[in-house]
Amino acid sequence: MSHVLSEEKQKQVIALGQLGWPLRRIERETGVRRETVADYLKAAGIAVRPPGGWGHRSPAKPAKEVTTDSRSAKPAKEAQVTTDSVPSRSPSASLCRPYQERIQAGLVTGRNAMAIWQDLVDQHGFAGAYESVKRYVSKLRGSQPGEPRAVILTPPGEEAQVDYGSGPMVCDPQSGKYRRTRLFVMTLGYSRKSVRLLVWKSSTQIWAQLHEQAFRRLGGSPRLVVLDNLGEGVLKPDLYDPTLNPLYRDVLAHYSVAALPCRVGDPDRKGKVESGVGHAQKTPLKGLRFPGLEQAQSYLDHWEQRWADTRIHGTTKRQVATMFAEEKPALQPLPLEPFRYYQYGQRTVHLDGCVELEAAYYSAPPRWIGQRLAVQWDDQRVRLLDPKTGQLLREHDRQPRGRHQIDDQDRPQRTPPGILQLLARAERAGRHIGAFCQAMYREQGSAAVRRLLGLLSLHKNYGLARLDQACALALEMEVHDYRFVRRYLERNAQPPLSLRQVDPLIRQLTLYRDLIQQRTQSDSSQENPDESL
Repeated sequence: MSHVLSEEKQKQVIALGQLGWPLRRIERETGVRRETVADYLKAAGIAVRPPGGWGHRSPAKPAKEVTTDSRSAKPAKEAQVTTDSVPSRSPSASLCRPYQERIQAGLVTGRNAMAIWQDLVDQHGFAGAYESVKRYVSKLRGSQPGEPRAVILTPPGEEAQVDYGSGPMVCDPQSGKYRRTRLFVMTLGYSRKSVRLLVWKSSTQIWAQLHEQAFRRLGGSPRLVVLDNLGEGVLKPDLYDPTLNPLYRDVLAHYSVAALPCRVGDPDRKGKVESGVGHAQKTPLKGLRFPGLEQAQSYLDHWEQRWADTRIHGTTKRQVATMFAEEKPALQPLPLEPFRYYQYGQRTVHLDGCVELEAAYYSAPPRWIGQRLAVQWDDQRVRLLDPKTGQLLREHDRQPRGRHQIDDQDRPQRTPPGILQLLARAERAGRHIGAFCQAMYREQGSAAVRRLLGLLSLHKNYGLARLDQACALALEMEVHDYRFVRRYLERNAQPPLSLRQVDPLIRQLTLYRDLIQQRTQSDSSQENPDESL
């Protein structure tokens, strides 16, 4: 013989040969070359199946005639192998054999043994155990050992790990085509309880909202979140002092959670969530398509509750749901109100001491003129922040387009004389005109100087009476805007007066001539009384 096998390997080869296995199958199962297998089978008196000889195998010789090489020879009692002690078929394989086509179809689409077993139980009422399917799948495709991983132990409620992964193909309702979704996974470090959510796309606000939804589903928040250095969460990666995205940082602070970004190129620090992402991709979602995002999320939630939470974790050797029941009381309580999301950016403080935001203007401290400030805004408030320290400098109410919001402490301490003269002139022009100009200057500050000039010039076309009436209406409506007064006068303008040539009040010119001559003569006679004598 070309090779001498151990006693255990010899018995295995001879037993498989007695079952009628071909040489190639024995080689694939035992790892022994088929030439060596053939030599041992011939020495044991077992006929080797010739190529194409299906169903024509000669009967095996009695087991007592088994002979081996002299170096591995044993007593007859130890070497005795009876056909009754060897089962004619594998019990586990017999349960999976009726579903072989479905198992092979699942392997073609890339699904693993766990996913195939779960599908067989849910859809076909399979009564076998997962191990039977696992062995059957390993025989069909072979098993490959995984890479070693370090286990990081964390106390209950201390840490959660988050990451993105590729989700399933879902039909887009707008285009009607299938699109790849994104899979968000948050995994608790102690219990391995995971929350998996599907979205179409990602952004800073969506990333933060997914954290908030995960906290709500868990019923609490951990004290630490381990994440990768993706742009939605980390603006500037750094080993010791990373710069977090402001919105993401504020959302975590609202839930009393601290962020711990991994080192660049070190994803093993969050291996628990990496495993959670891969588990979802390979088991429930592999090879499946969904007509809508809601259906995909519903399917994923069902799988999470039915299989993921009830499984025995391979590392902890305990049920995930049981460990989560122990960890949930250690999570931090959720705040009463959800986080109010905002937009943010940077704006330059102009020479008038204001920053512009969507065509509205908001005052900043005078020392920031010409510099850039961090700005946060929502539908109700605008906040100006120090770009380095994040300190709140000013907070204003949102204003409509074209309006100004100036804080009293940001106004000049001494009003320039030119503005005082304009206000005094407006006061003399009319009571309501003066009050309207005072109100407009209080709201808009130095930016209202040109508007004051424009308001006072309106009396040339419309008269002081009508201008004062328009200003009174604006004060009553609390609209201190030059444009409102101008448009009101333009829409309610009266046609200009025209001179009449003929009117009962207009006398003839000859009467005016005679009156002038009479007055002239009487005045000259009074100046020279001697001449009249």
